Amino acid sequence: MLVNAARTATTKSSSIFCRRAASSVALKYSNALYSAALSKSPQTLTKVQSELAVISNGIKTQKDLAAFISNPTLSIKDRAEGLKAVFAVAEGSGKKEPLTEITKNFFAVLSENGRLTETQGAIDGFNELVSKYKGEVEVVVTSATPLDRPTLTRLESTLKQSQIGQKAKTLKVTNKVNPSILGGLIVDFGEKTIDLSVSSRVNKFNTLLQEGV
Repeated sequence: MLVNAARTATTKSSSIFCRRAASSVALKYSNALYSAALSKSPQTLTKVQSELAVISNGIKTQKDLAAFISNPTLSIKDRAEGLKAVFAVAEGSGKKEPLTEITKNFFAVLSENGRLTETQGAIDGFNELVSKYKGEVEVVVTSATPLDRPTLTRLESTLKQSQIGQKAKTLKVTNKVNPSILGGLIVDFGEKTIDLSVSSRVNKFNTLLQEGV
């Protein structure tokens, strides 16, 4: 089922996720995986998301897995052997139940088509589709230093009063630290970006100075 979906899926949702780094190819797999999981049941959709989270974390933290996923020159045999290691990450994480066939099929299709390098982009796109289905809105707050919990709570309360926040069932607020912004905040909220960073104000000031010369 996933194989056929991956071959025929369109990128009609790509405009929704254009702010992400995922390629149009990765988004095709995201849509195919999402459709295959949801067609089974909402519970399956949640289970697949959980499995992908464990695998994604394994790829990010284990150099061997990262090297495997990012190597487009592997033979079919090597890719098959590598997938066993990928599945072992999730199956060896204390889970009592085996991986769903949908998750296994997803990686098998990526491997078969020589698209394992699109794995993370496909997972990111899938997660966004699931978030939209569940009525979740992800808020990424970028600051020069980590924000404390009271500050994040006040910010979340303010965002809930906005039009987007009122429509969302859940706001998922994540604090990202980037010292280069110098101070202030950058808030990525739904399809909007609110740039209140010091670096942004400095850049605007520099632009004004250059225009005045």
